[in-house]
Formats: sequence, C-alpha cells, structure tokens
Amino acid sequence: MKHYLMFDLGTGNTRAAIVRSDGRILGIRTITNTYLRDPLYEDAQYFLPPDWEQKMLDIADELVDEHPDIRIDAVSSSAARQTVILLDREGKAFYALPNIDNRGREYMDRIIEKAEVYRVSGKWATEDFCAAKLMGLKEKRPEIYNEIAGVTSESEWLCGLFTGVNVCEPTQACEMQLYDIARGSWSEFLCDTYGVDINLLPPLASAGTKLPVLPEFVKRFHLTDHAVFVVGGADTQVAALSAGADEGDVVIISGTTTPVIALTGGRVSDPEERVWVDARLCGNGCIAEMNPGVTGLNYQRMKDGFLPDISYDELEDAYDRKTGFHCTASFSSLLFYEKRSLRNGGFFMNSPMRTAPDRIDMGWAVLADIACSVWEQLKRLLEITGADPERILGCGGGLRSRNLCGMIAELSGREIVCREGYEQATLLGLVKICSSALGEPDLLPTAMAKVCLPGEKPLVREYYPVWKTNRMRMNAR
Repeated sequence: MKHYLMFDLGTGNTRAAIVRSDGRILGIRTITNTYLRDPLYEDAQYFLPPDWEQKMLDIADELVDEHPDIRIDAVSSSAARQTVILLDREGKAFYALPNIDNRGREYMDRIIEKAEVYRVSGKWATEDFCAAKLMGLKEKRPEIYNEIAGVTSESEWLCGLFTGVNVCEPTQACEMQLYDIARGSWSEFLCDTYGVDINLLPPLASAGTKLPVLPEFVKRFHLTDHAVFVVGGADTQVAALSAGADEGDVVIISGTTTPVIALTGGRVSDPEERVWVDARLCGNGCIAEMNPGVTGLNYQRMKDGFLPDISYDELEDAYDRKTGFHCTASFSSLLFYEKRSLRNGGFFMNSPMRTAPDRIDMGWAVLADIACSVWEQLKRLLEITGADPERILGCGGGLRSRNLCGMIAELSGREIVCREGYEQATLLGLVKICSSALGEPDLLPTAMAKVCLPGEKPLVREYYPVWKTNRMRMNAR
C-alpha cells in the first residue's frame, strides 16, 4: 500500500491530507485562506504566498508527526482555477492574484477581438481569468508587475516549492486565458492581446508528470528514498477523474460553485458562445463547461446565519417532510448561457403574506435555488453538446444533501450517481493520478455510495417555474 501527501487549495480553505492508495484518508488538516484588498481598484484582492506556504507546511508537519511510522511515496497538489502566482527573479513566489480578484474588470473594453479570444482560448474575454488580472496589475501596480520573472498556477506553485521546477498543467494553463485550447500550447495572439510577455509563462507538464523532491522536504516529511512530486491539476478536472468520468459522461461537481461539465473527444463549437471549453487532464481532449456561479457557499452562509442551531441531518429530515413552499430564493451568481452576472439576490414571498415562511422554508428555498440553477446549466449543456447520458455523475461535498441530489434528479429526469468517497473527490482524484504515475494498481472504490432517482422530490417541479419567473424579475436588464 502506498501513501501520499496531498494538498488541496480551494478558494475558502486549504487542506493537507495523508491518503493511502486505496483512498483511505489517514489524516487531514484544514486552514482558512486569508486575502488582502488592494484599494487602488474597485474590486481587487491578493494574497502573499510566503504566508500561505508557512501555514501549509505547518499542517503537513502536524500530519507526518501524527503518523511517524508512515513513509510518504509521493506528494501532489490540486487547486482552484483562475489563480496566478507571481515569481521573482530567484524563482520565489512573492505575490498572488486569486480567482476572486477582479482588478482587470475596468480594462476589458480594451479587448477588441473578443470573438477571436473566445475561439482561441475557449473562454469569454472577462476579468475572471488570469490574463485580465495581470493586465490590471500592470496598469496600477507597475512596481509589482516589473518584479515578475515568471508565473504559474496555484497547484503547480506547490510543485515548484517541493521540486524547484516551475511548470503549469494544461487544465490550469487554459484558465490563464493565454493558452490555445486547440493546439495545447501557449498562444502568442492571446499574450499580445493582454500585453503579457510569453516568456513569463512556464513549460507545460501533464498531470502525472513525476519530478524529484528537494532533499530538505524528503527528510522533513518522511518521504521514501524514491519519492516524487506528481503534477496534479485543476480541482474540477481532478474531481471529475475520481467520479469515474470518461468521454461522453456528464458530471456535476458540487462545492462553493457547481461546475457542470461534459467530457468530449474534440472541441465543442457553439456559435452563441454559451459554454467554456476546458482542457482535460494531460491535455487529452476537451471539456465543455457551464456553471451557475456561487451555489454551495450560499447554502453554507444561510445555514450559519439563520440555522446555526439545527444540524445538516436535521435539516434534511425537515425538508423530507415538506409538502409545499412559501417563498423562493435567488442567490446563484451567474446566468452562464447569457454571459452575465446576476447582481441581485434575495427571497420572494407572497404580498400580503398568506402564510409566513419559517427558517426551514428559507433553507429549503436556497437549496432548491441551487438545484434549479444547476438544472438550467445542465439542460443547455446537453443541448449544445448533444450528450444524452442515461445517468449523471456527481461528486463534491454539496451532494451530501440527499434533497439537493434528489431535486436535480427530479428536474433532469435522470439518475444522479455518486461513487464511494464522492465527498472528497479532489483528494481521491489526486490518489488516482499518483497511483497511475507510480505504476500502482487503481485501488479506489468503485461502488456507488449514492443514487438519486427522479420521482423522489416532486415539490421542486412546482417550485421551478415560480423560481424562474421571480429570478428573472429580480435581475431584469
């Protein structure tokens, strides 16, 4: 049995874990990510990599100290997309622009050839991607920009820390919006469009690439003599791998946001530009993606603010007993297929109130908002890609909710199936990558832990048309 030290860098928190090659998590530590605001912009956030590095190494120290008899065979990392790490002339990470940074927004009208940007990158020309963040940094923070000698993604930043080698994996490279999705290489056109020196971009390295670990970390983290760092990739694609997704499959990955993806052999062509096109792990084929934006985070905040005294299990039981609804909610943040953000959110209730909604009604409405928002993306993704799977694969912690899973099954008319370990999809995806790289057998469980069937949550069918009308009223142009 092999043992792996894994890092999973999300938007809200970062985790380190020791995981066996059969998927058993032996220990896990979590830290909350902290961001700083830059007052020179309307909406700019950044973080300082040295601060995060220290915290990540500290929790890794705690894990290996807890398991002194375990020798680590490989280290790997996955991370949220659309974050760029800046390296100085010594190759050290000194500044980072995270996915929640929007400093490029005020400069997007400078991008003239938006259709060509979409054709080459597979993404709309927006402030979401790293190229726009770098453009915004260059405009108002030239003293920082001029210190850049290289860049990398958030997951490969850990690779550089452990190995001294700077690379970028294709699933992260395509989120830079400096990557040609069809050719699988950095794009001179996109670099020129955003004013980024192509020489700042690192070599590409596929998921599963093995690199030697620096001696200081071999000793510090109880690594075997032959231990390596295995390149991981973007959290969405890594999670989909653990779900058992293959060409033709459609996957819902439920977390802070909820990407809905279809794995395709070639590139999906949509004249209306309603989908993002992502790279698959190892750059082998493409993924078509839609995303309702912030979803799971909304439910977590609803729970923390209005239902702190009720456990998630108790809420699920209460939702099972519901026979009607007294309000609708709209908090998802993207109308993806129209390429626009939903700036307004809230609850809709009858006026005057015929029946006062209680906290349970409001919690259920937020959960149903997520289900309806996911279905809006899913049905269009199926239409655009021509995919017609008998069942939809699911993974991610949000699908712990049997009601959410059941609502999506009800709206889609398809089974939603989740493999054992679906709650820790990113970690198990990294295990799969590491075992393959080391020539080890795939020991991850393949049994289904959850199957949600249409017909179990009919109330959401009544909710959906009312929800859709209210959401559009709230966000009318």
